[in-house]
Amino acid sequence: MAILQVNHFSKSFRIHHLQKTMQAVESIHFTLQKGEFIGIVGKSGSGKSTILKSIYRTYLPEEGEIMYDSARFGQIDLTNASERQMIYLRKHEIGYVSQFLNVMPRITSRQLVENSLLEVGFSIKEAKERAEQALVHFDLDQTLWDAYPNTFSGGEKLRLNIAIATVKNPRLLLLDEPTASLDANSKEKVRQIIEKLKRRGTTLVGIFHDLEFMEGLCDRVFEMESRQTKIFIKDRV
Repeated sequence: MAILQVNHFSKSFRIHHLQKTMQAVESIHFTLQKGEFIGIVGKSGSGKSTILKSIYRTYLPEEGEIMYDSARFGQIDLTNASERQMIYLRKHEIGYVSQFLNVMPRITSRQLVENSLLEVGFSIKEAKERAEQALVHFDLDQTLWDAYPNTFSGGEKLRLNIAIATVKNPRLLLLDEPTASLDANSKEKVRQIIEKLKRRGTTLVGIFHDLEFMEGLCDRVFEMESRQTKIFIKDRV
């Protein structure tokens, strides 16, 4: 059963000071089945992150539709969803892991993970327990649990970002270079969580440059050509 269908999707950006329009992606099509994990690879500038950010509705396309089979709303075109609907989906159904962590400056790492669970209905006790388990799993030093993340290293911020997004088992998880600044041990922790989420039925879309990490994880790999109009589907990794 398809959980996500991207049809005739195109997105460009206007660079005002140059009086120029740059085409990011054009006429993209793909279908994602429930519980499937697809990887998207390609050169920098080929539009990989644009696709993920458009699914998450950070960007709006000029053309096309992004049909999502929501547990609450049924079939919904994310390009036309209301702001209230998108807020709900981001809290309860669609997770996003970026390379960057943008949070309020005076919220601790422990509170960030706890809040992620509280907003989807976990009790305070459950949220505290699960948050600690997630922080331990991703090897975030206990001395950092009650510290503000703006003091963390790039790798610590990324591990925290992954913990925040994955701890509530989202229905659809978008991964934008989730291993970009991680060492081998941390990458293995991310791999374990992805495998666990897949077993529980989470559907995933991931952007990777680390092709070795993708081996045995992705069901399909989409390879994008820079600034071109097609996604070429490769065989299973």
